[in-house]
Amino acid sequence: MAVVLDSPAAVRRAAMDLLARREHGRAELARKLRQRGAETELIDSALERLSEEGLLSDERFLESFIRSRANAGYGPLRIRDELNQRGLPRVAVERALAESPIDWAENLRELWQRRFAGLPGDARERAKQGRFLLYRGFSHEAVSRLLRSAGDD
Repeated sequence: MAVVLDSPAAVRRAAMDLLARREHGRAELARKLRQRGAETELIDSALERLSEEGLLSDERFLESFIRSRANAGYGPLRIRDELNQRGLPRVAVERALAESPIDWAENLRELWQRRFAGLPGDARERAKQGRFLLYRGFSHEAVSRLLRSAGDD
């Protein structure tokens, strides 16, 4: 039986249930509530109240998401794209990435060491390693620097 989100209390309860599972950005939470059939006016007022109470915070969501994805081996470019797709303001995303305490070069090195047995033996293997690291969201410059410096170790 589907829950009907036709009252402020029902919308708030649904939002709280989603927030209890993990942090959400405002746009993502609004989208999920709309998918559950809530009216835009009810969503806006519920989310405004949750923000005022400190239960909904885009900043907290950004910090949590960046930390989680970085720990999973993703780089800042990929994380930026994922956050932009979630409807967060670009300025907030850029600021959160810039202020993040994550050492992206170290994350890149750790991912490379975990994923690959060692230095690329030939150009084909080097390209394969580079493509993988680029796909994970690290810049071309950072990947090139890593693969060059790894040969110096």
